Amino acid sequence: MWPYTLIGDYVTLYGIMIAVGILIAFGMLGPIFKKRGIDDRMSDFVFYAGIASIAIGFGSAALFQSFYDFLEDPSKGFQITGKITFIGGLIGGVACFLLLYLIFRKRLGSKLTDIISIAPCAILIAHAFGRVGCFFAGCCYGKPTDSFLGIKFPNLPHPVHPTMLYEAIFLFLLFAICMVLLFKFDFKHNLSVYLIGYGIFRFAIEYLRADDRGQLVGNISPSQFWSIFMVIAGVALWVGLELYWKKHPKIKKEEALAEGENLEPEVEVEPEVEEAAPIEAEEPATNEEIEGTNE
Repeated sequence: MWPYTLIGDYVTLYGIMIAVGILIAFGMLGPIFKKRGIDDRMSDFVFYAGIASIAIGFGSAALFQSFYDFLEDPSKGFQITGKITFIGGLIGGVACFLLLYLIFRKRLGSKLTDIISIAPCAILIAHAFGRVGCFFAGCCYGKPTDSFLGIKFPNLPHPVHPTMLYEAIFLFLLFAICMVLLFKFDFKHNLSVYLIGYGIFRFAIEYLRADDRGQLVGNISPSQFWSIFMVIAGVALWVGLELYWKKHPKIKKEEALAEGENLEPEVEVEPEVEEAAPIEAEEPATNEEIEGTNE
């Protein structure tokens, strides 16, 4: 999609959109961590581990796509072509982040469960802008269509469904939902919402995709294969966290208090009312006292 390149062959709108998404993701984490009472050591860890995870994620995305292409046509051999796949990058990035957390967890002032509902918000906003970048690059397009939704890309002979924009809209909406759940309802299962929601959407949108995505298992695309696991993982994570917090209620209470939430119901204290001193009854006057008053 024009204009794709801005400066030479290196600065592209696709790259700019990815950079914008990553910068917004990191930029929003600081204020959120501060508002939610996340320890500074954990905040710094997320920043540096996040950069490393993004770098590993891009490499993983390229490796996964090259593997899919090799399975589709082994005669071409295994080649790193530069094509990437998001879910492959997500798998590599998450694996890197978890590994670094296991290494440094004892030095951190917060637990992984403290940020488990915040991380999906950052992933969603970065991914959404990345899909806008796909629109400028003319990749990740859909099947041909004559409807008003069809868009003609310079590298294609006919209008197609702009599936990358469909996905971008969905990701922006899911981002907004997760943010509302986090701040208005102090929701603890945003990661499950992300895994289940995106897994279902990605499985469905793949039926509209027409670009070459390689092969993995049977007649479903590689992304559909991993989408099934995303949904299963989302459900398992939800159930697992509930069982964990049920078994360790003190941990859940500490996390809530760290985030400024008061789980104890407020009890109104009624003002104490002082009891009036009893009034002593006067004894009836004697006959002598009555005669004395008549004198």
